[in-house]
Formats: sequence, C-alpha cells, structure tokens
Amino acid sequence: MAGILFTSRRTRSQILRRSREIASALTRHGLGWLMVRVGLGGFVPFERGWFGHEARETPYTRAEHLRMALSELGGAFIKLGQALSTRPDFVPPEYVVELSKLQDSAPPVPFDDICQVFCNEIGQLPEKIFDEFNPQPLASASIGQVHTGKLKNGQPVIVKIQRPDVAGQIEEDLEILSGMAEWAEAHTAFGRNYNLPALVDEFAFTLRNELDYQREGQNADRFRRNFAGDPSISIPRVYWEFTTDRVLTLQRVGGIKVADMSALDAAGIDRHIVAENSVRIMLREVFEFGFFHADPHPGNFFVQPDGSIAMIDFGMVGRLDVNMMESLLRIGMAVGRQDAERITDEFFAIGMANANVKRKALQRDLDHFISRYAGRSIKDLAATKTVDEVMAIALRHHLQMPAELVMLFRVVGISEGLGAQLDPNFKLFEFATPYMQEFWLKHRSPKAIALRVGQTALDAAELGLTLPQHISRLIGQVERGELELNVNHEGLRDFAHRLQQMVNGLAFPLLLAATIVALGFMMIVYHPAFWD
Repeated sequence: MAGILFTSRRTRSQILRRSREIASALTRHGLGWLMVRVGLGGFVPFERGWFGHEARETPYTRAEHLRMALSELGGAFIKLGQALSTRPDFVPPEYVVELSKLQDSAPPVPFDDICQVFCNEIGQLPEKIFDEFNPQPLASASIGQVHTGKLKNGQPVIVKIQRPDVAGQIEEDLEILSGMAEWAEAHTAFGRNYNLPALVDEFAFTLRNELDYQREGQNADRFRRNFAGDPSISIPRVYWEFTTDRVLTLQRVGGIKVADMSALDAAGIDRHIVAENSVRIMLREVFEFGFFHADPHPGNFFVQPDGSIAMIDFGMVGRLDVNMMESLLRIGMAVGRQDAERITDEFFAIGMANANVKRKALQRDLDHFISRYAGRSIKDLAATKTVDEVMAIALRHHLQMPAELVMLFRVVGISEGLGAQLDPNFKLFEFATPYMQEFWLKHRSPKAIALRVGQTALDAAELGLTLPQHISRLIGQVERGELELNVNHEGLRDFAHRLQQMVNGLAFPLLLAATIVALGFMMIVYHPAFWD
C-alpha cells in the first residue's frame, strides 16, 4: 500500500478499509495533496480530490478543510487535531486557531451497551452498586462517556465508562498514522525535518494513557497527595473498588466554572482571589512538583464559595524531570546574560535542534529575540506573547520541542489568559517572580550543586569502567567493516590501537579520581556521623 508497511495484529483488510476512509475524507476536503505527501497517494484518484462538503459563499481555507476532515474521521483523528492545535512549533498559526475549534464529542452509546462494559469490568451491573445511576450521560466523547450516580452511602459520584471497542479502533488509527509518518520521513524533506515518527510516538503515548482509566486515577491521587493541606485547591477522591482500565469512579465536585464571570460576580466571589489561586496552583505544579495538569481548559476547574478551586479530569498530565528543569535553568541564565550562543548550544544539547538546523541563523534569531527584552521589568512581560515568539522561532527553524515543554507553554498561556479575564490588572510574570526566584535559589544552593557534582563524578566513574569496552567494540566494528566513516585515514588502525592503549592506561586513574571526588561530595552533603 503505497510502500507503507504495517505490522499491526489488525487484519490487512481492516487497515486498508480504514486507510480508504481516511483518504476519502481528506480528498473530499481538497486535501489529496496531503495524502500524497504522507504516502497514501495510491488511494487518491487525483491530487486535489473531489468535494462532498457543503458549499458556502466564502471558500473554505485549507485549515478549515483539515478540521472538518478530522472531525468526520472521529476517534484518534479528533485527538490528533486537538494535539496539533497545541503545537505552534509544528503547525502554522492559522491551523492552530482552526484546529483548536475541534470538539471531542460523539453520539452517546446505548445505555445497555454501556452497562455491559461496566458489568464486564466491575462484575456487577450499575444498579447493584449505586443507589442512583443516571442512564443519560452527562457528557459523551470519542473515548468514553460520563454518567452521574450516588453510592449506597449517599456520596455523589461521576462514572466514566469507555466506549465498546474504542481501544481497537484507536490502535488501528495509530498503526496507520505510524506507517504514514515512517513513509514520510523516508521519502520527504518535510518528514525528515520534523521527525514525524517521533511526533506520532508522542501522540500515541499520550492517547494510550488516556485509554487507561487506572492511570488517570493514579494521576488524581498524586495531585491529592501533592496538594494535601492546601486550602486553595480540592481534588476528587478516586473510588478504586469501582475503577478499572475502562471504568473510573470519582467523587463528584460542584461549583461555578472558573470562566463564568457573571456567575462568580452574582455569588459575591472575589475574582482577584480566584486568579491568584488558579495561578498559584499552576506554579506549585511546575516549580514544586514537576507534575502538572496539562489540559487546563476552564471546564476542568470549578470555583468554590471561598474562592478555592476544585480540579477535575486528570487524563492528560505533564512531567518535568530533573534534566529538563536543569536545561530550563541554564537557558534562563543564558537569557539573563543575553548569551544567544549558549541558548543555541542548549537547544542542540537537549535535541531540540538537529543536524539539519542552520546554527548561525538560529543563533541570530535568538539574539534578536532576547535583545528586545533586555532591560525590561518582568512585570511588563506578557507570557502569551513571549511564548508565541518562541514558538514562531521553533516553527521557522524546524526545532523539535519536547512535548512536556510545549504542554508547559500552553498551560502558562492559558493561565495568563484566565488570570487577565478574572482580573484585568493581574500580571502572571509579576505574580510568579517569587516562585521562580525560590526555585532558582533551591537549584543553585551549595548543597544542590554539590549533589549534582557528586552525581557527575559517579557518572564519570562508571564511564571509566565502560569506556575501554565501548572503544574496543568500536574498533572491532571498524576492522570488520561494520561501521561507515566519512574519513579515510591510512593509519587509522595504528591510531586506534594507540588510542586503546592510551585509554587503558588512563582508565584506572580516571576511575580512582572520579570515585574520590564523588565520595568527597557525598561526605560534604550527607555528613555521616563517622565524619566527625
């Protein structure tokens, strides 16, 4: 099929049928060129395709056609469109705006079918477990639908139940998307510049997590632990006895939607307090826990009478590991010094920029970007505008932004917009400054630096142990002709032999020195009793 290899356990006829559906939907909307670009040209009778959409006086744009096609395809493709709408580093602004209009809704599954899924997972029908269970769904989406109920003890709950066979359908779509991405990478500059297989893998990982309701429950529990004792936020309890991979039962929370300004005013709630609480929660998630709610649209946050926030929907979360936080710190320091060269170095070091990126052009744009902000007070900065400029640079230079970083930028932008909506005088950067300063000092304290240096020394010790073995393997590959090199040196073998002898001679001193340094820093940091 157009040179694409599929390895799914789904039958070839299923894959072919779904591929034709995809090609048909896209070509109906004049997107046959896209099918040719990603390797499904064999399904397109002519590149521009045929049209079956409703006509209108003003012609539809390509972005509108793509949104309509993805909406028709449903399932994973709606999720794909929503994911692309959060990637301004990858798609042009007009597509971001249009794809953000995609609504993940679907006709409800018949109640008997939903009850069967529940019974298969929990072992009993809903009426045996709940005192009340509403057969009409509160919401119905492409993966599952939500019903309200009440436990035997009177506790109101919401029950999220997965649609029958949705997992198999999504895996089929992911298989097709993966094949298209691999074909495009192998045959087009577009695919190579953006490393499409990696992007599809990220999307597949996120979507499979959304299919696992137990993981969503675990995320909710982690948020509850992180914010235990914080009166500004409440997280619903998970009822694990009624939760599986395909059923999630949560305490039901109420309140006023955070973006309903008229309702907040009618209830006499101080909107400035709500703005501070919502942004404070986000800042603690990012700087304190490195674990944040990555789907912060207003429907997932409810304001309580005291101005505190109740949070729901934990299927999409972001994680910032130590390495990413360290990279952000180094980039932040380089920005403060107006050192565009160091920022460029960091982009290459963390894999945002690959060999196809023109280094000098990227550095020039970064230098222009940071010079415009030199000397300006942080309270005068707008997070959304700053992030948009960074994303424009990423798009222009084909940078591959880590998914976690893109999610973080999105969360910051939404938080700033919500804060300004709640209180027009609210400035996110000004409010966030103390949190950023505390985080900076925490990660630049002598103890934190000593720990990192000690870890680096231990890593060096491990490298000293394994380096001769790796070099020996490399030399063997060269001698057997298994490794292609872009140089041809007459004395390569003799040089490699001398290199191996030199490394063998250095390995033990290197290992010994690194171990001594590591132990020294461990003594300083942990200060064991025998040290005295």
